[in-house]
Amino acid sequence: MAQAPLLLVSATLFTIMFALGVGLKGDAMAQLRRRPALVLRVLIGSCVLVPLVALLLLKLPQSLTLSQPARFGIALMAASPSAPLTLRKAGKTGGDRELAAVLQACAAVAAIVSIPLIADVFQSSFGITGWDIGPKEVALQVGKAQVLPLLAGLGLRRWQPSWAQRLSGPLDKLANGLLLLLILLVLIKSLPLLVPFAAANLLALGFMAVMVLVALAIGYGLAGPDPRESTTIALVTSMRNPGLALLFASSYGAGMVGLKLAVLSYLLVTVLLSIPFLRWQRQRQQAA
Repeated sequence: MAQAPLLLVSATLFTIMFALGVGLKGDAMAQLRRRPALVLRVLIGSCVLVPLVALLLLKLPQSLTLSQPARFGIALMAASPSAPLTLRKAGKTGGDRELAAVLQACAAVAAIVSIPLIADVFQSSFGITGWDIGPKEVALQVGKAQVLPLLAGLGLRRWQPSWAQRLSGPLDKLANGLLLLLILLVLIKSLPLLVPFAAANLLALGFMAVMVLVALAIGYGLAGPDPRESTTIALVTSMRNPGLALLFASSYGAGMVGLKLAVLSYLLVTVLLSIPFLRWQRQRQQAA
């Protein structure tokens, strides 16, 4: 029974990524061949610029008043690119699913190198020890949860398009059901703890909000004039990977009370602040 929540998380992420791969109608990899410079810019923004912004913010004198879990939570989320739900959100909010698929897959692969390097930078900058995050554990997590199921879905779409067509609808409904169940379980378990944590860390929530807004601005600035593209790239850049952050919190900060709550708080701030941005982008698309 103790493994049931972990199995639900794994099953949900696998189903979501597989369903997204099956549902992609065009040649997603053509985006990489056509626009390699854009992909490179987005990777630099998501994997390098966003973590460096967090480093600068955490160097401010005001950040010294933040609790240790809040500081570590901000650092972990900033260092963890390629959120598994980016493709789903991009497809439902007027973004480009195929471009999001390429950017997310590339960011997941780039994270294998970028996260250990960023972790070393944070350790040396703040004199922290014991957070020696290696490429192997990053590769295992992003491979199992994101890259492999997405590639499997794309492969099925390419080699058995008739099967993919039939399975796309049921898989999407199954993914929605599992995601809803997971969200409900997380809220039931964490909401009673999140409220007092947020009340005790209001300044930290402000720092998280600044991080999210700057990440949205970085993504928006990296995109072209197309509203669909700017929506997609802003989501890819701003939405961090809570699965990776929670994995590192469990592995390296198990004794730090409130660290996982800080990660969930960052995720909640990201979701809330993305709502007005996406509404504005939809208005731009309607005007165009």
